[in-house]
Amino acid sequence: MKSAFKTKFAEGAYYGAYAPLGYKKHPDIKGKLLVDKETKWIVEKIFSLAYQGYGSAKITKVLREEKVPTASWLNFTRYGTFAHIFEGKPESKRYEWTIAHVKAILKSEVYIGNSVHNRQSTVSFKSKKKVRKPESEWFRVENTHEPIIDKEVFYRVQEQIKSRRRQTKEKATPIFAGLVKCADCGWSMRFATNKANKTPYSYYACSYYGQFGKGTCSMHYIRYDVLYQAVLERLQYWAKAVQQDEEKVLNKIQKAGNAERIREKKKKASALKKAENRQNEIDRLFAKMYEDRACEKITERNFIMLSGKYQKEQIELEQQITNLREELSKMEQDMIGAEKWIELIKEYSVPKELTAPLLNAMIEKILIHEATTNEDNERIQEIEIYYRFIGKVD
Repeated sequence: MKSAFKTKFAEGAYYGAYAPLGYKKHPDIKGKLLVDKETKWIVEKIFSLAYQGYGSAKITKVLREEKVPTASWLNFTRYGTFAHIFEGKPESKRYEWTIAHVKAILKSEVYIGNSVHNRQSTVSFKSKKKVRKPESEWFRVENTHEPIIDKEVFYRVQEQIKSRRRQTKEKATPIFAGLVKCADCGWSMRFATNKANKTPYSYYACSYYGQFGKGTCSMHYIRYDVLYQAVLERLQYWAKAVQQDEEKVLNKIQKAGNAERIREKKKKASALKKAENRQNEIDRLFAKMYEDRACEKITERNFIMLSGKYQKEQIELEQQITNLREELSKMEQDMIGAEKWIELIKEYSVPKELTAPLLNAMIEKILIHEATTNEDNERIQEIEIYYRFIGKVD
């Protein structure tokens, strides 16, 4: 199968489920992309802003403010896909661009007419796990379709993206990188340093709020030193507790962690059952449609339209069911994760300081809540720590 795909790749064929934004699939030639005149202006606008010096965050903000439709909304209006994303959501959901989406478009060579394949693959035919391949192993075929963006503009934008990446003076990454999240919107917290004061200090703030302002989320501000001390004290507490009575801690973690996972497991199991029921319902609808077509109770046009719609939903359901089954299987394994976490605690002993390896080994995520003020005008802020293998344990 891989050999067959390489042959197709060499021919410059495109076999994604949906055509990239700005393109559409050729109605007669499989794997051929055509420029979509109705949507290519969106891609041109994104590259134009980038060429003028706009960063991905600023481009995202412009697209939202000007109500430029996202690719998922366009696919929904055309093919009826992604209905679950927009069902019951406000109109703003149609224009909810993300920085990741903008970056993906800016880095994609598809817009200069190239086809790039083999960027990732499975570990083996026995495993569905995807692994990212080094660029040297990518399969690139140039000039496979009509470009939307001029190559000079594209490569100039790539240089701007590279030069915009920032590092600290010590060329180090903050130790909490990737772990600190906003408790309300779920976005990562932005790390920054306030240098206006006589004594500079670092802090975290909600990146979603930072990009889109009031009405989207709130700042969820927390000083770095406060977060550092809170997390250090909590890890020290667990390390000392394990030293004093390992069995007692193990029982507590198993009871609390498993209770949380049982609730989540029930939720995912319910979603899986719902998806499987819908899949069975579509199978029955297909059978009835064929009977109705054979008896000429339904026109050819309506039959093609409905079958296309149901086939797309079948593909989405199959992927959803596969993902849910994998997640449930993983949760079964995590139910016995308390012993693993205890061993990690013992390995690191009672930490005197926090390091990136320690945090990434012990912690899955840290949720920062918005601070409040009590009757004594004291600032109170909740910090939720979710540990690896066991989840949240108080």
